Amino acid sequence: MRGRWSRPDRDRRGWLRGAPPPRWVRVLPAALLAAVCGATLVSSEPLDIGFVLGAIPPLAVLSYGPAATAVLGGLVVAVLFVPAFHLNDPGSTDLLTVCFVAALSVFVSFVRSRRDAQLVTERAVAQAAQHAVMSPLPPNVGPVRCAGLYRAAQRGTLVGGDFFDVRDGPFGVRAVMGDVQGHGLSAVATVASLLGAFREAVLDQPDPESVAARLDRRLVLDSADVANSELFATAVLLEFAADGRAVRIVACGHPAPLLLRGGRVVELEVPAGSPLGLGLSDAVPPVGRTVPLRPGDRLFLASDGVSEARDTAGVFYPLTERLTGFTEDAPDALAGHVWADLTRYSRALHDDVTMLVLAPGPRERP
Repeated sequence: MRGRWSRPDRDRRGWLRGAPPPRWVRVLPAALLAAVCGATLVSSEPLDIGFVLGAIPPLAVLSYGPAATAVLGGLVVAVLFVPAFHLNDPGSTDLLTVCFVAALSVFVSFVRSRRDAQLVTERAVAQAAQHAVMSPLPPNVGPVRCAGLYRAAQRGTLVGGDFFDVRDGPFGVRAVMGDVQGHGLSAVATVASLLGAFREAVLDQPDPESVAARLDRRLVLDSADVANSELFATAVLLEFAADGRAVRIVACGHPAPLLLRGGRVVELEVPAGSPLGLGLSDAVPPVGRTVPLRPGDRLFLASDGVSEARDTAGVFYPLTERLTGFTEDAPDALAGHVWADLTRYSRALHDDVTMLVLAPGPRERP
């Protein structure tokens, strides 16, 4: 999976929202033309179905550019003059109308092609900007194997209200996962601010509690810059020991990671701190907990988009129970298998879905 976080394998935009049309749509104009010609050849009586040909050029607009649309339009007009088809035998097919529709379809196809080219450029710029905010994870960060999966709830976006990152620094490998107030593009600015603060704090803050306090102050300052706005976020921060035998966890209103060990899923008990952005880090400093680790242990972090997904009966997705069936999966496949199981369990996901799998190991000595 190698840090796959952007989109599911299928294109969620749909072909009416900018994705390439399915194959049946592309072959429909030619199939309709062949069907009309074939029907007239096998019929013993002239068929007054020439008017159907007028629908072929507009159908071509859905899939083809102006050149291909013009070719199909020319074929439609030419077929009307072939005596063997008798398409204009009763004389009810309006040749001028068919020609006008074909010419108009070529113009519409030209406009659509120009628009699509502009949308492709704008989408590429948007994806580059969103990748800059939250870039895909590498398969290894220091001695920690990691894999992330991100599915934004808002169509057409790569980043929503969730975020995660894993960074190596002078104090060890640190990871963060969080969920900011709001969803979709409106939350991207807050996500960018928090990730920027996290990446700086990794370099100069001595412990994860101090990193959490830095993120809290960052949101407090951001809220002051936005009139009548109160920004907050939940987050969990982790710091791995250099020998891979322990992890320090600080939870700020976010569920603690799940520990996968020996075919079992263990729910870690971590002190529940206040969410970020409330300005409580000075009065009530974040408190973490150190959890011993064994070789082969993995940590699974998920956003509430996973645990709060519901089936048709309104029952929440039983993450701990379902995760037990995937404990033997490799870290780079685990999140993908949980995602596939989640989409089968809940057909309609209305929140961002984020997962992060971390498999620590000892740091190699130089």
